[in-house]
Amino acid sequence: MSTAILTGQPVPGSSLEGDLRSLGFDVRLASDAGEAETLLAAVPADQRVAVVDARFVGHLHALRLGLTDPRFAAAALRGAISVQPEARRALTRAVARESSAAGGLAVATDDLAERLTAALDADGVAVHRPELGTLVAAVPADPQERNEARQAVSAVDDEAVRLRSAVKARDGFFTTYCISPYSRYIARWCARRGLTPNQVTTASLITALIAAGCAATGTRAGFVAAGLLLLFSFVLDCTDGQLARYSLQYSTLGAWLDATFDRAKEYAYYAGLALGAARGGDDVWALALGAMILQTCRHVVDFSFNEANHDATANTSPTAALSDRLDSVGWTVWVRRMIVLPIGERWAMIAVLTALTTPRITFYALLVGCAFAASYTTAGRVLRSLTRKARRTDRAARALADLTDSGPLAEALNRLSRGAVRRGPAAVAFAAGALVVLGAALAPYGSWWPVLGAVIYVLLSPVALARPLKGALDWLVPPFYRAAEYLTVLVLAAKADVNGALPAAFGLVAAVAYHHYDTVYRIRGNAGAPPHWLVRAIGGHEGRTLLVTVLAALLATTQFKIALTALAVAVALLVLVESIRFWVSSGAPAVHDEGEPA
Repeated sequence: MSTAILTGQPVPGSSLEGDLRSLGFDVRLASDAGEAETLLAAVPADQRVAVVDARFVGHLHALRLGLTDPRFAAAALRGAISVQPEARRALTRAVARESSAAGGLAVATDDLAERLTAALDADGVAVHRPELGTLVAAVPADPQERNEARQAVSAVDDEAVRLRSAVKARDGFFTTYCISPYSRYIARWCARRGLTPNQVTTASLITALIAAGCAATGTRAGFVAAGLLLLFSFVLDCTDGQLARYSLQYSTLGAWLDATFDRAKEYAYYAGLALGAARGGDDVWALALGAMILQTCRHVVDFSFNEANHDATANTSPTAALSDRLDSVGWTVWVRRMIVLPIGERWAMIAVLTALTTPRITFYALLVGCAFAASYTTAGRVLRSLTRKARRTDRAARALADLTDSGPLAEALNRLSRGAVRRGPAAVAFAAGALVVLGAALAPYGSWWPVLGAVIYVLLSPVALARPLKGALDWLVPPFYRAAEYLTVLVLAAKADVNGALPAAFGLVAAVAYHHYDTVYRIRGNAGAPPHWLVRAIGGHEGRTLLVTVLAALLATTQFKIALTALAVAVALLVLVESIRFWVSSGAPAVHDEGEPA
């Protein structure tokens, strides 16, 4: 249980003590700083502790936001401060200084919480101050101010504010107008019954897998059920995040589940559609794999661009200024959010087309829509990068280097060449990737030309390691490598033209993509990239690309299918075991992913 130290004399008629207990705090009373120091020393070191002014008047949800959010080591609002174990020493020092300044006298503790907050700021502790909006958090100095504060509290329905704040401020049109108006109430229903976001996330995954199973039947009834279940899975997907924000139930495991399950649900559904089409005699595995590759590359473009620029200095651009002006016009905001086909619009389109048409038509529409969205967003980001004057940080360069997923071959060649290739890493990565993909596409199966292209690809791969990726377009290096590796696998599996090769390729790309998503979310959580041994063990992008081309040249088509399957299983086992170990460990960051950019 958490502990709240209530400082000063309790105010008659105040509900503060009951409010704190309802939030899970064991309330202790301290009449002076020395008593507060004694009570603080008695609280176990692994517990959250709060110091609250007894005169506090405000909404219960304001206290919840300021005192119980697990994502922050220290948080404060007017008249209250709360710290987790990692900031406990700083609070102990601040309270000791206050007690020492009092000289052992039982003096009043007016504004003690405020002074402690200022002390933590001065001590270099990052103190989170939540945005309260219309919520009230005040420390009245006299009865008149107290009466005014209570009237202000009565004038605002904090439950309505809590429900509104459970919904993301920025979301797609379909999610905002077709899902969130009622999913927030489902989130509240779940919270009142003690359900956790992780349970809702798991329910969403199970629902999506059942939808994929229905699509795999290949019947019209199965397709209709699949579309309906996919929409319901998306409702639950929105609900889990809203539940986390509504009840502030952020967790390490929840970060991992929410970050990865969306991709698992969507790509499992693609596989279900492909299986269902096969039952009807239509082979669309190449389309399913192409859709997964396109969507994954879209995401890595988003991640790379954002990582390259989120902390850039002097970050100005005429293109960005134009975008801001367009966002000031209401209707253009929603048009621009819809045409990039965010998750809500995309899943709605997939669900409707599944129920009404065929898997082939569904994949054609998905590929066209995602290709247009990718072209639109990437072109805009390229223009911004070319016109902005920004200095990228070492952290951004390190994140881009981690996202390239360079393996032992690239590292060894970089040491041998001593960083000889230093200019135009994005152009080099594009040319190398295009060479290996075209070699695979133009040569017959079993040819050694793709191997030659892969060798050149490997020889040029050190370009991502030769110098920090701080150039204007260096954020394109990871997407180019992702596209080259995934498309090479797709082309060679299609060239094999044997039953089962494309599903095996689908599994391999899915396993590698999971590793790349895992890398992204570790970086987002400021936890660094996956361990170096894992990247080495699965070969890096250049090692896997070379291996697949060599296997295609050496093996018969049936043997190639078996080799792809074995490689997919090996990669999946390695990355899943390490990922699960990391995300369920205590060292993982307590965050909740806000979903893909709209």
